[in-house]
Amino acid sequence: MDFVLVREDYEHPKPHPEPYLTGLERFGAAREETLVVEDSPRGLTSAVAAWIDCVVVHHDFTQAGDFSLASYRINTLTELKDIVLDVS
Repeated sequence: MDFVLVREDYEHPKPHPEPYLTGLERFGAAREETLVVEDSPRGLTSAVAAWIDCVVVHHDFTQAGDFSLASYRINTLTELKDIVLDVS
């Protein structure tokens, strides 16, 4: 990691898109080359509002949430490799 983004680095917290947009700017990355990994509805809403693809990792905490807007849904982080390597 080249940097750490903390709450004091942006004005509006998730579910606002600003945390992810600030991260993109600081990292110098484009939305099209970015993949967010989330496990909360607030985080997913933030990523979607920033127009960034989002992977949701399902576990006990996420069972009750609405993650229908996620680009991908996985059960374990090991599945993330398949998504990243398959992106064209």
